[in-house]
Amino acid sequence: MPVMAVSTFERFFRLAASLDVDKNDIKRYTDFVNQKIYDLLLMGVATASANDRDIVQPWDLPITKGLQENIHAFRKLDIDTGLEDVLERLAAWPPLELALADETAVRLPEIAGGISVCLAEAFTIVDPNVKNPQTVQWERVFRLFKLLL
Repeated sequence: MPVMAVSTFERFFRLAASLDVDKNDIKRYTDFVNQKIYDLLLMGVATASANDRDIVQPWDLPITKGLQENIHAFRKLDIDTGLEDVLERLAAWPPLELALADETAVRLPEIAGGISVCLAEAFTIVDPNVKNPQTVQWERVFRLFKLLL
């Protein structure tokens, strides 16, 4: 099941960055967001372990200033995206070495929303004229994120 329904997914990208995406982009979007959340959780595990804790707290996640600003931007969009499904997808990810604090788990949908806003805006940076991202733009944006997150 995709993170967002098709119409919500399309509306989100229109509101976040004036982009037209279609249902064929949902899988790559969903895979991307899930992988980035998992990457953040892995780093959170490393931080908690380095601090001799057995639970990943919200402050263990490497949330940058830019991501935090985009989490706030996501909240302002005031759109029901269904990103709460992120929590359900935790069961499908490889198990983490440490447990997540409840406060950490509760923040994951908003973090996913912030990552989604970052992703949408990245398209307009990679190609300022893009209106309907194609495979080449998706690949460029993914490569950019791989360098940064």
